[in-house]
Amino acid sequence: MRLFVPLIAIALASCSSLDRAINEAPDNPGPCPSALALYDAHRVVELTEQPATIDSVGFTGEINGVRSLCRYYDLEPIRANLEIDFGFGRGPAAQGNEHTYTYFVAVTRRDSVVIHREEFPITVRFEPGQDRVFLTETLNRISIPRARETTSGSNFEIIVGFDLTPEQVEWNRAGQRFRVDAGQGQD
Repeated sequence: MRLFVPLIAIALASCSSLDRAINEAPDNPGPCPSALALYDAHRVVELTEQPATIDSVGFTGEINGVRSLCRYYDLEPIRANLEIDFGFGRGPAAQGNEHTYTYFVAVTRRDSVVIHREEFPITVRFEPGQDRVFLTETLNRISIPRARETTSGSNFEIIVGFDLTPEQVEWNRAGQRFRVDAGQGQD
């Protein structure tokens, strides 16, 4: 279980209090914040040389889905749980059977300023002969403070992505991609 709490928010006392707040509170006065993967950062491709060829692909990663469930009422902050589906690949140039990726979760005012951003490492182990791994990460207790009781979750977004170099961002923006499983069906 991971903890993500904006610096200006009050931390919850325990998981059981979060479960009680989510299950026993009245209906939200509005929708939950949107949860999504940032297009420019939803993929990571590590290349060992240029020009990029399939033989120069090391480790890859892709965010395949983001889901959240939230609860808020009265003057309480928005409390959200987040699930992120990842697909990881081990290309021909990958060294070793284990790789640590870094992804971020940011809470923003919708289409505006970042309120809080936090990075998380995720270490993936590829078994011998395995070139793909699919995982779901769960982040519990995201807390988003609200100025007023009428402040709706639709005023915020929860955005996830990989921590990338400027070159990797440009690669994604250009629509380029190498996927280890390209042309293969998932088992």
